[in-house]
Amino acid sequence: MSFRGWTGSLCALLIVSLVASTNGQAGQQPPAPRPSRTPKAGAPIDITGYWVSAVTEEWRYRMVTPAKGDFGGVPMTAEAVSVANKWDPAADEKAGQQCRSYGAPAIMRVPSRFHITWVDDNTLQMETDAGMQKRLFRFGTAPQPAEAPSWQGSSAASWIRALPEGARMAAAFGMPVPEDSAVNGTLKVTTKNLLAGYLRKNGVPYSENTTMTEYFNVVADPRGTPWLVVTTLIDDARFLRQQYIVSTQFKKQSDSAGWDPTPCSSTW
Repeated sequence: MSFRGWTGSLCALLIVSLVASTNGQAGQQPPAPRPSRTPKAGAPIDITGYWVSAVTEEWRYRMVTPAKGDFGGVPMTAEAVSVANKWDPAADEKAGQQCRSYGAPAIMRVPSRFHITWVDDNTLQMETDAGMQKRLFRFGTAPQPAEAPSWQGSSAASWIRALPEGARMAAAFGMPVPEDSAVNGTLKVTTKNLLAGYLRKNGVPYSENTTMTEYFNVVADPRGTPWLVVTTLIDDARFLRQQYIVSTQFKKQSDSAGWDPTPCSSTW
């Protein structure tokens, strides 16, 4: 057989094989899509359990009530300084505003124990013994119920997944990445709809238009003990000259030892 005849036969064979393959696939049902896992089932990290604050910095601002006018480290506007200089804890107590320094932008800096649980497949709950506060982190894009402004505001949560190298390559080329490819990750929480309160016990203010973004990460120390690291970014055009960023650490407890719910107080 000549070379031309051989190549023609090969082409014909390839066309027949392709048609047969296509016809065979046409008669098959496409694979059913994998059901999407819930935020709870697909959580790349576990932040549930009991955690206790580790106060390793800013001791004088966190462990005791700072002196009036001691605002070090906070990029306050001139209006914020004016407001803070009028701080009157007795007036707050009398007005029933004892929880002004226990709102979401401040509560993670308050020395406390925290209990985190799943309320349902789409909602994490965080309770504090200091001030007896409760935060809800809601996942998903469905419209949230209308809520009045509150100390803890309304928090939208999402997972940021860290992928192994192979999965990152697939994502870079636009290929689908299985949900179970995540080997680690971060919880991102954005909080708005707040009542105006204090960033610190001594009257450093934040306004009702504050937006707070938090990143929750879990790391282990050399002994294998889990630590929760929360990086907080606070934006408030009225009372902050620039974004205020703090990082706060919590050690995981094996049980509820030391859990001691205590009401809000204007001073300690």
